[in-house]
Amino acid sequence: MDEKFKKPYEPAETEARLYKAWEESGYFNPDNLPNATKGPFTIMMPPPNATGVLHMGHMLGCTIQDIMIRFRRLQGYEALFLPGTDHAAIATQARVEKDISKNEGKSRHDLGREELVRRIDEFVEGSRDTIRKQIRATGASCDWSREAFTFDEARNRAVNQMFKDMYDAGLIYKGLRIVNWDPKGQTTISDDEIVHEERPGKLYTFKYAKDFPITIATSRPETKVGDTAVAVHPNDPRYKEFIGNEYDLEFCGSPLHIKIVADESVEPEFGTGALGVTPAHAHIDWEIGERNNLPHPQVIDERAKIMVEGPLHGLKVAEAREKVVEWLKEQNLLESEVSITQNISTAERTGGVIEPLPKLQWFIDVNKPIKERGNKSLKELMLEPVRSGAINILPDHYDKTYYHWIENLRDWCISRQIWYGHRVPVWTRGEESVVGDAPAGDWKAEGWVQDEDTLDTWFSSGSWTFSTLGWPNEAPDLARFHPTDVLETAYEILFFWVARMILMSQFVLGEIPFRTVYLHGLVRDAQGRKFSKSLGNGIDPIEVINKFGADAARISLVIGNTPGTDMKLSEDRIKGYKHFANKLWNITRFILENTEDVDLEAPRTEADFTLEASFANLAADVTKDMEAYRLYLAADKLYQYAWSELASTIIEESKPILSGDDAAAAASRKAVLRALLKDLLILLHPFMPFVTEEIWQSLPETEGMLIVAQWPSA
Repeated sequence: MDEKFKKPYEPAETEARLYKAWEESGYFNPDNLPNATKGPFTIMMPPPNATGVLHMGHMLGCTIQDIMIRFRRLQGYEALFLPGTDHAAIATQARVEKDISKNEGKSRHDLGREELVRRIDEFVEGSRDTIRKQIRATGASCDWSREAFTFDEARNRAVNQMFKDMYDAGLIYKGLRIVNWDPKGQTTISDDEIVHEERPGKLYTFKYAKDFPITIATSRPETKVGDTAVAVHPNDPRYKEFIGNEYDLEFCGSPLHIKIVADESVEPEFGTGALGVTPAHAHIDWEIGERNNLPHPQVIDERAKIMVEGPLHGLKVAEAREKVVEWLKEQNLLESEVSITQNISTAERTGGVIEPLPKLQWFIDVNKPIKERGNKSLKELMLEPVRSGAINILPDHYDKTYYHWIENLRDWCISRQIWYGHRVPVWTRGEESVVGDAPAGDWKAEGWVQDEDTLDTWFSSGSWTFSTLGWPNEAPDLARFHPTDVLETAYEILFFWVARMILMSQFVLGEIPFRTVYLHGLVRDAQGRKFSKSLGNGIDPIEVINKFGADAARISLVIGNTPGTDMKLSEDRIKGYKHFANKLWNITRFILENTEDVDLEAPRTEADFTLEASFANLAADVTKDMEAYRLYLAADKLYQYAWSELASTIIEESKPILSGDDAAAAASRKAVLRALLKDLLILLHPFMPFVTEEIWQSLPETEGMLIVAQWPSA
């Protein structure tokens, strides 16, 4: 027996050594697998942001993905787990700008675009190196030879081609539409990058003027200087006689022309049943304005200040609100003022309060029929594979959430007013324009000017499943590994990323990007609270790996963790699974100590045949669970078997047999103990790769590495 089993298992002495050996073996690369006979199985790692370090959510995702990959590799598939990082443009630029401001007292405008981007590139390269080391520490068996970055040259080429293809198909256009504007970050952001925060507010009910016939209610009276209509439901008897009427009046020093319009989107039961329409500063109002041909004067600027002439000019929106309310009271127009709790839209990356503003931006039309795709729109192409079952979302109750979001999807604003990221690939010179690749030659010297804006990062990461496999080239990897098999990610990314990947793959390739979407929940603390810096309740994955080992951290994240459900995690829980790794070590020590003279082919007693048959049933159950993505059940069954069945029952029953006078029974039991241990290591390997590999390589009867062993057949 190997002397190391006389000491407790030490993950710190084992994990880095084994990971290095796995990497050097080449087995992370599907091209090098010795027993791969079942075709490809592919998972693309959702690329973590290149802005910092891994958190427990990342580790949960990495663990689940790696479990799936290791399982399929053991089954004989060409398992590809492709790693990468996301340039996360807004977050990365904000982080670097903050550091520059703090350390040098300078803004991006002091540095200029070229120098700022150079500094961001420098920061990102260091951060990516940190993330690579941390991913390795989790045990993720990625094919590092195929590593990708959403802002590398290959992805840039793909982004330019994708933009050109969508532009040529009439799907990308530049237009004046209402967008989510972040006054703090000075850029547009997508609907999905908004964080809604509950804050106290007030609902004001009033009339524009004493002789105005309709009362309205709003929580933002400062925007009413931009109203062009009052919308009512066409069947509301209270207001039918006023529909079509127009009124000229003065509101807080600003002249208004208000038209009463009928619109079925208005809910008669909500508030007064009449909606003051500010087309330039609310998405719903913009849509009402479009349907009713209303003007959309902008009254709030990019700095969230009132821009109309009069007493409100130059005031911040909060100051203007107070001024308008004061005016309403003076004019005896305010009918009520009620305290409410309201959902305030804030920018995820900067915390700035979002201002809906009309701006000339680049958009993707999600409703336009696409000739090359059977005249289906992008919306239809996103809905179709989920409805048909070609893409299976786990848990399945997220189907309805997905449908609802897609059905209510607006045209996607893809341009951003930041400097880091993929530049919009459009060059102009007078009336001429070039889309896609830059004009030939020295385009700057020849007077061509590239669009100043960058693209939404979700535009580039939307191509992740196929750009990483060589598109737009006709690459062998693309034909071999696409569509991918599983996209595993957090449920809150369903709309950010999952939907856009379906959109991009359906448009570009005419095929789905993945067959299964596995959505995991959030990792919370022991009290069920979100991890946060303010609470100081976070758990650093690298710290717990250093303290308890990656195996303990991995299996603690899986057992009891059903898809789409938040889980509670504590250091005590992880510590408990460190004891499980030690238990496997001790089981191995006992078996090796007591079976040194084993004959693996010894005839089995009836009792031992029953033990092997029972294990075969367990293996079949675990295989079914793994193939159905019930990882939490498979892990728990193996944990219970190892601890309660093998250690507590079988080994205890074996002691008198091994020391007894019945040589045939002893020989049978020795062979069975070794067989059970060997197969248990294979079944546990996806969950706890390090300790199982270390034990495997210490068994006299095993050859090669456990990572490419053969999964037990039923």
